[in-house]
Amino acid sequence: MKKLFEKIVEGVLACSGFVTSITIVLIILFLFSEALGLFNSRVIEEGYVLALNKDNKVSELTPAQIKNVFDEEITNWNEVGGQDMPIRLFRLEDITEYYTEEELGAAYEHAGAKITELVERTPGIIAFVPQQFIVRQDSVHLLRDNTISVKDVFAGAEWFPTATPAAQFGFLPLITGTLWVSLFAILIALPFGLSVAIYMSEVANPKIRNLLKPIIELLSGIPSVVYGFFGLIVIVPLIQKMFNLPVGESGLAGSIVLAIMALPTIITVTEDAMRNCPRAMREASLALGASQWQTIYKVVIPYSVSGITSGVVLGIGRAIGETMAVLMVTGNAAVIPHTILEPLRTIPATIAAELGEAPAGGAHYEALFLLGVVLFFISLLINFTVEAVSAQKR
Repeated sequence: MKKLFEKIVEGVLACSGFVTSITIVLIILFLFSEALGLFNSRVIEEGYVLALNKDNKVSELTPAQIKNVFDEEITNWNEVGGQDMPIRLFRLEDITEYYTEEELGAAYEHAGAKITELVERTPGIIAFVPQQFIVRQDSVHLLRDNTISVKDVFAGAEWFPTATPAAQFGFLPLITGTLWVSLFAILIALPFGLSVAIYMSEVANPKIRNLLKPIIELLSGIPSVVYGFFGLIVIVPLIQKMFNLPVGESGLAGSIVLAIMALPTIITVTEDAMRNCPRAMREASLALGASQWQTIYKVVIPYSVSGITSGVVLGIGRAIGETMAVLMVTGNAAVIPHTILEPLRTIPATIAAELGEAPAGGAHYEALFLLGVVLFFISLLINFTVEAVSAQKR
């Protein structure tokens, strides 16, 4: 009977592990299948075209050039490889500036013919209109509508997924913001975390250690939104006043909040690694005449360096994957930051803020899933780093 029970327990555990593994694989496959669809999406908004005059020889524009044209930052065709003539923008809502309601018809039934006629007779025009309104496609010149490229996504410097006629899906500001905040968070958290861990492991008496340890571990259980509120009410105004900034929401505010959130992980892992240093090594160092502090930084820290590194890397993982607190204090500006005092936006904050508004199956929706893939690979790299460090210790 006992052997049967053990077999049943063994089978349940095996099934549980198998189901868990399959679930993880399916989640990853779903993430990749949704994300990679972005590279099959068209640059120009679905159902629309960019129509030029027949004599205009420009055949292709990048998403950034299209945006600059419609933002009137590019005003002449020679700036994009065309003839020396001014660019004239036309959107569907501009049609009443060229034609009367009588010419367009009561139900705008003549709008297509009139728009096509306007493009035919205006040399420098670029018309962003529904494809159905170009009734004689052989009489106009349509810009080539390519699919979104890997270069536009990973090297793009602008994130503007709702821009028309061409959305901007540049990941560079978001990746830079994520790494920027995480780097400064670790630079702030590491000296504090290491100091507290050394104190608890090597200096504090057992009563103080037993009091501090549960308090520090309790910090990791506080919801991130609470840290966000603390940062918004305390840290943001302090930074704004200290550096005389127009707004206090900045990368520095996010880094400080993330540093506070990463401290429990760094302290706990580092302190455990130091306490695992053999007592004989400490006693041998002291017997040779070394002081307590010499023993700490000459014996204990070198022995525990792999555990300390693991704690730091795990702290980085906590910082990179944090969403709510960063969303509340960094200003959410999707621009490449040049200093830590500027507002910025991270990958998790972007996904949390925009996923609910992105149409399912659209390019914006797929771009957010691709951001999830990028975050997945960053976390995977961190996990591999932890495994490598642990292997060195073994």
